[in-house]
Amino acid sequence: MSTTQYAFAFLSRAPMRAEPSDRSEMVNEVLFGEAFEVLDLKAKWIKIRLQHDGYEGWIDPQMCKRISQETYEGLRSAPKYFQGEVAGQIADEAGQVFTLTKGACLPGLQGNKLVIGENKFTFEGALHESKKHREALTETASNYLGTPYFWGGRTTFGIDCSGFTQMVYRMNGIYLPRDASQQAKKGTTLSFLEECQPGDLAFFDNAEGTIVHVGIVLKNYKIIHASGRVRIDTVDHSGIYNDELGKHTHKLRVLKSVLA
Repeated sequence: MSTTQYAFAFLSRAPMRAEPSDRSEMVNEVLFGEAFEVLDLKAKWIKIRLQHDGYEGWIDPQMCKRISQETYEGLRSAPKYFQGEVAGQIADEAGQVFTLTKGACLPGLQGNKLVIGENKFTFEGALHESKKHREALTETASNYLGTPYFWGGRTTFGIDCSGFTQMVYRMNGIYLPRDASQQAKKGTTLSFLEECQPGDLAFFDNAEGTIVHVGIVLKNYKIIHASGRVRIDTVDHSGIYNDELGKHTHKLRVLKSVLA
């Protein structure tokens, strides 16, 4: 019998840190409904591996509820629904109300009822309509416009570049890894911008050749990405040109199509 422990996040967002310390860098956020394995235990911290993308880090155990392996495996195949508006609400059986952020996961939702193991919730909010096509991706991306850049963030209250692309794709039923360098390994490589279609991904590197940024290609040589805020800029063969700054801010490395 497996001794691995499993849990899910029941708060709107739980900071995931690189090390087991409140002072450690926040590398990700775990959103409501996301399940994970517990890899390690310390006095005030647990190291976890997220089910949906395998990302690892440390969270406060008070921000999750334990579930059985059977429930954990059931969540893997359960139909996924996502909070569609900026914020919604979910209440537990005791009547305690929790805020949901855009993109919060509601696995196996039936009507407005959600059951995760022994935990029962009532959902109040609007669901995102998931569609695996380019128009849906660009529309979802546009709904994040103006969201402030926040390292490790995955919500409309703050998001980073790869968190943005991951959430946009995930809400439309396409799963990407968490970091830009990992996402760049997925899909089919395109040789020229002229080959790109709306919804394709553009990746950018630094002086050392490391991929450090990603955005979603739009029509007419435009790109939507998280840099300072989620914004739309021009993209050319050199990279991203920021009209406000009057210069290129990111150097183009590779173009990828994840859609068939």
